[in-house]
Amino acid sequence: MELFLQQVFNGIMLGSTYAIVALGLTMVFGILHVPNFAHGQMYMLGAYVCFFLITMFGFSYWPALAVSAVALALGGVILEVLVFKPVRNAGGITPFIAALGALIILENAVVVLWGPAGHRIPNPYPGIIDAFGITMSTQRLLVIGVAFLLIVLLQIFIKKTTLGSTIEAVAQNKEGATLVGINVNLVSAMTFAISTGLAAIAACLVAPIFMISPSMGSLVGMKAFVIVILGGLGSIPGAIVGGIILGLIEAIGGGYLSAAYKDVFGFGALVLILAIRPTGLFGKEIKGR
Repeated sequence: MELFLQQVFNGIMLGSTYAIVALGLTMVFGILHVPNFAHGQMYMLGAYVCFFLITMFGFSYWPALAVSAVALALGGVILEVLVFKPVRNAGGITPFIAALGALIILENAVVVLWGPAGHRIPNPYPGIIDAFGITMSTQRLLVIGVAFLLIVLLQIFIKKTTLGSTIEAVAQNKEGATLVGINVNLVSAMTFAISTGLAAIAACLVAPIFMISPSMGSLVGMKAFVIVILGGLGSIPGAIVGGIILGLIEAIGGGYLSAAYKDVFGFGALVLILAIRPTGLFGKEIKGR
């Protein structure tokens, strides 16, 4: 029983991180209806910005996290303006190719600038808490707490603010939003800023736990797509639930069967769930395309 509870805790921690990353990705998909394949690389950049602010410039953990989030939010706007806006109305696979090009450029730029070796951010909260047979590090508890807070704040932002309602309106019907005077270009840029800012926060939260490397974004980005598809394309509740489900599947499968195949368990669950429900758990028809 203690092993099960331990793996559930680990799964919730992983799932919370995945949910934050997937939330940004599903918001972008809801606006542009184009998968941002470079989302994982923006996540990776967030970790690197945090790492160098702490190790080279002497920032403490929380200011480094805040600066990383702002820097990557600005980077998201630049990515949208330079990469996605020019091909927004292009047909076929052009937007996909543009996103893949951004992915390759970002990952290789980090390798050229800082090398392929991995790094680790010093853990600001190394304490350990034992409760109910579960060993919980303070940093892992912090990940869960901040993730929950961000999810709540994002839901309040979307449902209770004018800008959030504008983003939701564009996601539901882009042409209709344009007709009533909503600036779709501004909304798209703002959505990218929120998306990449969230990814940077997620990366900074887990960087003291896991080693960072230029390739870390590829796997996380792929898992974010799994979560978005699992939860339903464009569904914010689906991204949250899908992230937690994927984290639990990986942790429990890795704990009881084999940690070497934990990623296989997650992708296998995707195949099974989509075989039963092709639109995902919270999927619905996308309008305004």
